[in-house]
Amino acid sequence: MPKLAANLSMLFNEVPFLDRFAGAAAAGFRGVEFLFPYEHAPAEVARRLGDHGLALALFNLPPGDWAAGERGLAALPGREADFDAGLARAMAYAEALRPPCIHMMAGIPPDDADPAACRAAYVRNLRAAAAALAPAGIQVVIEPINRRDIPGYYLTRQDQAIALLDQAGAVNTGLQMDLYHCQIVEGDLATKIRAYAPRLGHVQIAGVPERHEPDTGEVHYPYLLDLLDALGYGGWVGCEYHPRGDTAAGLAWAAPYLNRAG
Repeated sequence: MPKLAANLSMLFNEVPFLDRFAGAAAAGFRGVEFLFPYEHAPAEVARRLGDHGLALALFNLPPGDWAAGERGLAALPGREADFDAGLARAMAYAEALRPPCIHMMAGIPPDDADPAACRAAYVRNLRAAAAALAPAGIQVVIEPINRRDIPGYYLTRQDQAIALLDQAGAVNTGLQMDLYHCQIVEGDLATKIRAYAPRLGHVQIAGVPERHEPDTGEVHYPYLLDLLDALGYGGWVGCEYHPRGDTAAGLAWAAPYLNRAG
């Protein structure tokens, strides 16, 4: 059965971040994920997880200057020192929180960036992150993201991600397949899941195209969640969507999975 993780950067945002853990646990979630924990001390985030009996599924490496529009550093040539500094910062959270996966955002290269240099920087940074996190048993995952949501994003397709993973050659790396992004860019979701199931480190879902609850839009998620089960996927499925209204009121779609998990 799917292990649903509430994305606390988007869900339960009726309350401040540190109070969202309680809301997720009360709704029946046993796992959570979030984009960035860096505004809060690692010990405080760990305490909230422990207080509410929650596992942490995933968080992201620092993305650079988010307020200035940066969405990751991995594919940005010349920013390797900034990437390494962010990786060192993330290590303190990784040691305290011990997620199975950490997502490395690719970023938005400058328009005049050399494609070969971007690829070389990306592979270098993926290897560096994998080496740093391997002793903690943490997998580095990479996520193709559609360019409607993030114009100019470097990594957009599943086959592109697989090629980069293969080139990096690190054992503790995997594919983060966000089915919302995959549907927008590629479609053919069931075929993609079957093709890449052995490489999956993390999965995320949202309704398409509005990115609301997964029971709205053009994707039939019950079929895809059953398919993940049938293929033996045992990782988390992150619920990374913008609720139409109150988070808890919109969780009817998740109740069968949360009840089964209980």
